[in-house]
Amino acid sequence: MKIELENVLPKEIENRSFEIITEELGDTPLLPGTELIVKRCIHTSADFDYARNLCFSDGAVEAAIEAVKRGASIVTDTQMAKAGINKKALHKYGGNVYCFMSDEDIAEIAKKSGSTRATASMDKAASMEEEFIFAIGNAPTALVRLYELIQEGKIHPKLIIGVPVGFVNVVQSKELIMETDVPYIVAKGRKGGSNIAACICNALLYMIDNSRE
Repeated sequence: MKIELENVLPKEIENRSFEIITEELGDTPLLPGTELIVKRCIHTSADFDYARNLCFSDGAVEAAIEAVKRGASIVTDTQMAKAGINKKALHKYGGNVYCFMSDEDIAEIAKKSGSTRATASMDKAASMEEEFIFAIGNAPTALVRLYELIQEGKIHPKLIIGVPVGFVNVVQSKELIMETDVPYIVAKGRKGGSNIAACICNALLYMIDNSRE
């Protein structure tokens, strides 16, 4: 069998990928204003389920973009997600990217309290006087703690990206976030991951300024 390869220039590969994604989505309805985010998640994962399982609260995208422009920082639950987020693009507006999971104080607090490092990381974020977007791609315990802190009035996220992947309490933690009045982008079900969390952050940054850094 002869295998035929597409003749695509390196600089055109991404554009061609998005053409294929658009073609294969066909008439799949996407919420206006969220198309770029959905397509970038599909581009990152090659998983078209994101066209159906990504859920956006009303005005979530607009709220996130305004928060970034005001200098909001991003807190994530993995070093992988932190590495994948375009920090230079975020720094232009005054924001930083934080991951507290490897911090010595977090390890000590988690050990003493019997909680996860992700839980302790959310408490640390709540103690800081900054505007935050949370990008959670791994730990459902982070989403559960965020829900508790929101209910207690101890934290007021500008956006929660809730896309942890896995099986134990993953679905339930996402459902909790969708019950809050905080803007959210959630991947319903078991799918997600650090790469998807970073992808959504970068899509939002790209929507503000599509120049390449």
